[in-house]
Amino acid sequence: MTNKRFNWTIAAALVLTVALIPACRTGQVEADKAPKIEGAKYVGNQVCFDCHTNIHRTFPASTHARVRVADFDVKGGTSCESCHGPGSEHVRVGGGRGRFIVNPGRDPMACFNCHQEIHAQLRLPHHHPIVEGQMNCVQCHDPHGTDIFKPAGGLAFSRRDQSCAECHREQSRPRVFVHPALREGCTACHEPHGSVNDKLLVARDNNLCLRCHAQIASPTASVGSVSIGAMSHTQFLTRGTCWSAGCHTAVHGSNVDSKLRF
Repeated sequence: MTNKRFNWTIAAALVLTVALIPACRTGQVEADKAPKIEGAKYVGNQVCFDCHTNIHRTFPASTHARVRVADFDVKGGTSCESCHGPGSEHVRVGGGRGRFIVNPGRDPMACFNCHQEIHAQLRLPHHHPIVEGQMNCVQCHDPHGTDIFKPAGGLAFSRRDQSCAECHREQSRPRVFVHPALREGCTACHEPHGSVNDKLLVARDNNLCLRCHAQIASPTASVGSVSIGAMSHTQFLTRGTCWSAGCHTAVHGSNVDSKLRF
């Protein structure tokens, strides 16, 4: 009964996620609408440039520069106001953080207007607390830069791991024996936004480990036995997950044991 309920949970989550994926065009994403600000009108990118010079210089090469909002068209291409809302009132009061302007770094709903599939993932049972207001999208992503991941430069998975390490320092600290999966990045085992599995895991139980540590028939054991490496794991696999059964408890790495044990 438990497995059936779990399978229905996965099925429902997948249906919800697929249903919320927005329609995309080649090289361009079209959002339904821009944020609204009472009494404000669109002013165009050049007005933003006068104060936000550094952002304006890099933004044309950004992924977000290809966003088009369906309900308005500002001369000069994609507008800053696609995500921040019309800027006339912000300009009138002389700018300032959060003054008559939408700040996606504080309110993720501006991001969710396009990234609806991410919004769905953040509603799954286990997720980063963005919708609760304890985190925001810009802690991990750079909405204006040439690369959406922070920090810029280097290999993509390495940068993502650095973002994770900002909070998950114990899991990312250096160790003598490192789990080889870390070379693939944190997302080899974890969903970065949300999951139906505890700890944001991409798969539950020892099925996660068995994606890499393939099962093979043991040549010296009876039919149906399973070996991983040179050792039969038939009995071990019945005790639970590889890390909770008392075996490979140091899943990220160990300073004392190459088999990832404390």
